[in-house]
Amino acid sequence: MNPQTTTTLVTVAIIVVVLGLRMRRMSQLRPLRLEMMWIMPAILSLVFLSLLYAYRPSSMDWLWIVAAAAVGAAIGWYRGKMMQIHVDPETHALNQKASPLAMLLLVAIIILKVGAREVFGEAAASDASSPAMLTTDAFIGFAFGLLTATRLEMQARARRLLAGE
Repeated sequence: MNPQTTTTLVTVAIIVVVLGLRMRRMSQLRPLRLEMMWIMPAILSLVFLSLLYAYRPSSMDWLWIVAAAAVGAAIGWYRGKMMQIHVDPETHALNQKASPLAMLLLVAIIILKVGAREVFGEAAASDASSPAMLTTDAFIGFAFGLLTATRLEMQARARRLLAGE
């Protein structure tokens, strides 16, 4: 077995174990703290903008990146709708229960990202004008849109649930 195949198999095994553990925990209610939901979108915004500043995409690349972020936001909104949010009637505490479909959606994104690396090769990642860099920037935009929209949708829905009680 060559080293690249071994590395791929070890990576897949680790991902399967982590996903198995995560899927098992997803069936449990976890606290949802509204006051903390802004932190992840803020961090993602900083990372997204700093990466774009560092690699400065060309003018046409911006269209692809913005389009990927918009698609990510649409899917993120849907992902946020899939998350179950419960309000304890006695304490008014918010709890969330993640959807397994939402986790599978994130796995699909990871598979697409790895597939892009296989298509374009590792060497293309060092060239700032390569399709690999555009693909990576688009995936970063997609992830930014996805995770930010998910948080915003969950926060808006949780506030409505609290106001309704």
